[in-house]
Amino acid sequence: MSVDRDTVRRIARLARIALPEERVGAMEKELNGILRWVEQLQEVNVEGVQPMTSVVAQKLKMRDDVVTEGDQAEAVVANAPQSEDNFFLVPKVVE
Repeated sequence: MSVDRDTVRRIARLARIALPEERVGAMEKELNGILRWVEQLQEVNVEGVQPMTSVVAQKLKMRDDVVTEGDQAEAVVANAPQSEDNFFLVPKVVE
């Protein structure tokens, strides 16, 4: 997989990044380098390797998942700038 200049411009627009035209070529090279590296990673044989969430073996403290105080929706949204029917109202951010 590779990225061309039009794809770089589209990615920048979708990410809302101002990308000057003179940087499009350099960004194309960087993105293609990243994709080549990911393709290399896919060639690594990982059969028999246990998945890990951290490089340090650790066990998280667990507690019982018990509802201690329920039915307090009004208290939860009491300090919200705007709420309706016990839901937070937020400005639209995706067009």
